[in-house]
Amino acid sequence: MLRRARERADQLGCTPVLPGTGAALQVLAAASRARAVVEIGTGAGVSALYLLRGMPADGVLTTIDVEVENQRAAKEAFAEEGVRPTRTRTISGRALDVLPRLTDGAYDLVLVDADKESYPAYVEQAVRLLRSGGVLAVDNALWHDRVADPARRDETTTVVREVGRTVRDDARLISTLLPSGDGLLVAVRR
Repeated sequence: MLRRARERADQLGCTPVLPGTGAALQVLAAASRARAVVEIGTGAGVSALYLLRGMPADGVLTTIDVEVENQRAAKEAFAEEGVRPTRTRTISGRALDVLPRLTDGAYDLVLVDADKESYPAYVEQAVRLLRSGGVLAVDNALWHDRVADPARRDETTTVVREVGRTVRDDARLISTLLPSGDGLLVAVRR
């Protein structure tokens, strides 16, 4: 299922989470017993499959993407995996339009993996959505190993670097950076 989802991602021009990141997401979902998960950036459904594999059978994944075609590919992946339709909720639209309509403190895990320029706003919304003990996961936190290099000052690297600092310094969060995949910034809401 994952292989076919990755192939669809390539066809659509999406960059799916790397296997190490996916495994970490699955473990985080399982460890937190995440029943209510929000994914910002559906892609072709690769990260969603990992999350769903870690979630309990009654867990529901809400996934948001601006591209309807991405969500169609993700639904194919869910069907191939045998995921019941009631376990996923796909919302088409701009995440910054959708997220404010979701309930404060109602989610166990939020994955941020969409356009990097909006990461600061996504993280702000994610923290609002998380219950106490909920998990924030931000993919691409090392951004092709550029984040640690102070000489790299392009806009995307700067934004991702600043998000790491913001999460680290947020008194509401306990955070760490996992070197899995392209870096997975993980935080727990106090």
